[in-house]
Order: sequence, then C-alpha cells, then structure tokens
Amino acid sequence: MPTPDAGSTGQRIKEQRRLARLSQRELAARIPYSYSLLNQVECGARPASDAFVAAVAAALGIDIAHLQGPPHVTDMQQGRLAALMSPIRQALDLYDLDHEPLVGVPVATLTAEADRICQQVRATHLRAAARDLPAVISGLTQAARTAPRITTWRALASTYRTAHDIALKVGYPDLAIVALDRMGWAAERASDPCLAAIRQYKRALGHAESAQDLGRRLVEAGHALVADESSREALAVAGQLHLGASAVAARAGDRAAVDRHIAAARELAGRVGGEAREVHWLSFGQMNVSLHEMGAAITMRHYDDALRQARAMKLPAATLTSRRARFLVDRATVEMETGHTDAALRHLVEARRAAPEQTRYHPRTRETVTGLLHSARRTPDTLGHMAAWIGL
Repeated sequence: MPTPDAGSTGQRIKEQRRLARLSQRELAARIPYSYSLLNQVECGARPASDAFVAAVAAALGIDIAHLQGPPHVTDMQQGRLAALMSPIRQALDLYDLDHEPLVGVPVATLTAEADRICQQVRATHLRAAARDLPAVISGLTQAARTAPRITTWRALASTYRTAHDIALKVGYPDLAIVALDRMGWAAERASDPCLAAIRQYKRALGHAESAQDLGRRLVEAGHALVADESSREALAVAGQLHLGASAVAARAGDRAAVDRHIAAARELAGRVGGEAREVHWLSFGQMNVSLHEMGAAITMRHYDDALRQARAMKLPAATLTSRRARFLVDRATVEMETGHTDAALRHLVEARRAAPEQTRYHPRTRETVTGLLHSARRTPDTLGHMAAWIGL
C-alpha cells in the first residue's frame, strides 16, 4: 500500500483528526463517507475528492485550506519572516556599491555591536538579532570600503557569518548561501585563514546532503587553509572542520568515516583544552564533539546508539542556550523514534521553553511532532498545543 508524502491531503487529514482527538471510526461517523474510504485516503491508497475534503473540514470544524495546502498559520509565519529577512538581504547586496562618507559611527562601536548580535543568536533571540543586523552590515561594509583595514574586514566577515546563521536557523538557505559568499569576499581581504576555513566548513554542511563528495572536498579545502597554523585558534577551527566532515559522512551513511573524523576532533579538542568559545564563536570542545557524534548517529538512523549517547550526556550549566535547545530537539527525535513518546514530548516542551524561536523553526521539531501525532491514539493537550504552535 503506498505511503502518503508529508504534504498529501490524506496526511493532513490524519494530522488534523488526531489533533481533534478522534479515531478514524469517530470521524467517519461524522461524515457521509465510509470508514473504509477514510482509512484509504489517510494512507494514500485513494485520492480525496473536493467533496470529501469539504466534509472532513466541516466535521473537524476547521478551514478547508488546512487540508488542501500549507496551514494558514504557517503562511502567516512565513510572511513575518520574509519581512524580517528582507532588510538583511538588502544589506548583503551593498557589498560592491560605492558609499557615502561615514556618518560618524566608529568602527569599534560597530564591531562591538556585531559581537552583541552574535551573542543574541547564541542565546536564540533570532528576531532581535535579525532586526539589528542590517544596520551593522551596512555600517561595516561602508567602513571597510571607504577606510579599509584588516580588523574591519575581519569584523565584516564575522557579521556575514552571523547573517548566514540566522538565515539558516529560520529556514532561508538561499540567503544563507549569499551570506557565505560575502563572508568569503571579506575574509579574503582580511587575510584571515581561520575565517576562510570556517566558511568552507559552513559550505560543506550546506552541500552535505545533496553532494557528499563536494562536501568532503570543501572540508579538505578548509583544512588546507589552516594546515600550517599551530595556534589554539587554528586547532579549534581544524577540529570543527572534522565535525563538519563527520556530518557529511553521516549523510552518506559512511560509518567508518564518521568514526574517523570524530576521533580526530576529539584529539584536537584535547589539545585545545576546555571549550574554545572565544574562537570565532565556535565553542569547540569535547562536549561539542559528543553532540556531533550523537547527531551523526541520528542522521544514520542509529537511534539506539543515539539514545544511549543522549542519556549519558550531561550538559554543563553554562552550555549555550542555542546548543542546549538543539540537543533537546535531537533527544526528542531519538526518544520518539525508539518509542518513548512521553519523553519525546517532554524534551520538546523543554526545548521550546529554553529557545522558542529556534525550536519553532527547527525542521526536526516539525518531524518529531508529526511523528508523535501519527503514533498517538489520543492527542494530549500538550502535543496539540505544540502542533498548533509550529503550524500543523
């Protein structure tokens, strides 16, 4: 029997029925169609006619658009996000334009503001960071082009990296690619091999799923940039590149390569000593390695291994909010996939409490909530609220 894709009408009927806490037989009793037909529509064996969809929507007390296409609340979210991201896109487009003289904002002030915005991203205050970022990009771009200095180019490259991170976290991969291109442009002028290597790491992650060999080559290019460097900064960047390589290998299902890169990253983390938070906002260290090892296990669908790793992991109190929330979403996914639905929902709620904006837009949140809806006989209030919150 065919399985419906995530965007099919049958799948949406099933999700909305479970949100209404109805069994298939209970919903069938409310519509002028048989239980058998409802069952076949939900599993994708039969198409849903317009009249059938209208009857189901009426029985569930929802707008028909919820069953025919993307939920209305998601459209509203996307509209708000588009308005928020448009100024960032415009700021990224300024890079090659002539500028008027500086309007009196010192470069040191702009650099400090760029660091503050990066801290906002790490604290998962994504909307606040996105609102403040365009003015800083514009100011640093203007400063770098009118009075070029290595420190200014370096600050601008770092700010472009922040734009990339925000765009990726809220679901704008096309804009993230543009930001990485700008980062490379500024890093080249800053003559900073570590920044250039970080760009290659980010590029590799962007290509990991669709082109595993390209991802591997980008990581190798990043390693070549810091191969002759021995500073703590360079060691941390090299270690982060190995973590990127582990993600690339995991998406290709190459367990041996994953283990090899995780081991290399652990060795470098030992040489770095502690967590290198001051190195280009990487926070590279042993905990970061463990989190990537668990992430690789999830990607390869080795859920029992990932669950064992997650339950053994104790995040320090000082763990960054963005990292803690990502761990909680990942753990929720693992708990759900191994049949521990109550624990999965509990971790999702905790992630939402810790970092609502990041959790809401994280693709794994939607996947996990959808999985919980499909496995639940009855939808708990908490799950229903979570589903409505993310736009299901």
